[in-house]
Amino acid sequence: MIQPLSPIFKILILLQAAFYMFIIVSCASSKKQKKAQAEEQEKLRLEQEALQEALEQSFLENFFPDNTPIVTANTVFNNSDSFLMTFAGDIMAHSPNYSRGHYEEIYKDIEPIIKQSKLSFANLETPVDEKRSFSTYPNFNVHQSYSNAAIDAGFNVFSLANNHTNDQGIEGILETKKYFDKLMQETESTERPVFASGLKDSPASPFTYNVIKQDGWSILFMAVTEILNQNAHASYINYIRTDENSRKNFIKEITELREKNPCDIFILSIHCAEPEYILTVNKKQAEFYHKLLDAGVDVVWANHPHVAKEWEVIMDEEKIPRKIIFYAMGNTISAQRTNPSFANPKLPREYTGEGYLAQVRFLRDNKGIHIAHIAPTLITTYITPELLYVIKQLDESFIQELTDEKRDKWAKYLEQRIKLMNNIKGKTTWQ
Repeated sequence: MIQPLSPIFKILILLQAAFYMFIIVSCASSKKQKKAQAEEQEKLRLEQEALQEALEQSFLENFFPDNTPIVTANTVFNNSDSFLMTFAGDIMAHSPNYSRGHYEEIYKDIEPIIKQSKLSFANLETPVDEKRSFSTYPNFNVHQSYSNAAIDAGFNVFSLANNHTNDQGIEGILETKKYFDKLMQETESTERPVFASGLKDSPASPFTYNVIKQDGWSILFMAVTEILNQNAHASYINYIRTDENSRKNFIKEITELREKNPCDIFILSIHCAEPEYILTVNKKQAEFYHKLLDAGVDVVWANHPHVAKEWEVIMDEEKIPRKIIFYAMGNTISAQRTNPSFANPKLPREYTGEGYLAQVRFLRDNKGIHIAHIAPTLITTYITPELLYVIKQLDESFIQELTDEKRDKWAKYLEQRIKLMNNIKGKTTWQ
């Protein structure tokens, strides 16, 4: 016979049942909470992805290749107080470049880009002496028709200080200066005036520079070289030595020049004393450039290595991009890559065939100027089937054009060159 449960035992059973029910309910509630939290996190993740995608679409062209942003919401330049400039590399004059004639065809593919900017900068690495014959490496010389083609294409601010400046002696220096002085005078009142710095009238003359007035903006431009192939007539060139004392004196001179010439932007062209064909940035050189920025320079535009290097944007304490260093832009036109190594595009010499055009848009704010936009365009020196050297924008459309023309060697070679050049990127640093 089953005995009835005692009241105390009944209570214990009820308590135990209530406990188990509490556990079950708690577990179910916990699962619901976890599920709700997971759903909320997933929703947040999707929202963040959508926001990121929208930002990438909005500012796609305003990011460096390493995804470092160089624009913010307040850097919209429609109807704003802004100024666009284009910086290029070396204009060389090897025999395949000048023997072809019809020099205007060299720049045909990039002319629209060059002319988008009121000021487009290039380093002319040759004297211009009409009285002498065309001459190739190691002692360059061209006639005015060669440099006029670059000007007609849109380049209008030239560095004339480099290691080939005195290739034709004092006569070459004076003839080049005479030519550019005349150009500056004749184009002064035109829509696209020409400017040039780097040459002096006499050993006693101070370094030459330009104060450029455009659209209410004031741009100070000076070109110097740290390297000469020969010492002859160095006193007629904006030449600075690389020893510590000379650099200290030059930094002081730069500071005084900025103080005497209040401007919106100070651009300094430096033909640097670095080894040629080396892609990496020299640490000591970079430190010198940063000191120049501290002294009042806004843009350090360096050349000489004949290969393109990275560029560096310097931000202030509020993370606003204020200044920029171009460590080297590469060749704009040359014949240093006369016989491309189709089998091995990675060889150091192959980099002499490419360079960059970098468009930089500056905006003014209450602290001065800041950089709102940088658009690099990769270019290449291409040898046509007729063996003519021309500048081409190096992109997928050009590769397709080569493929359609059955120039498969060039197409495959330049496909690899694009990948290699895309490793050369801009970066940002903070002061």
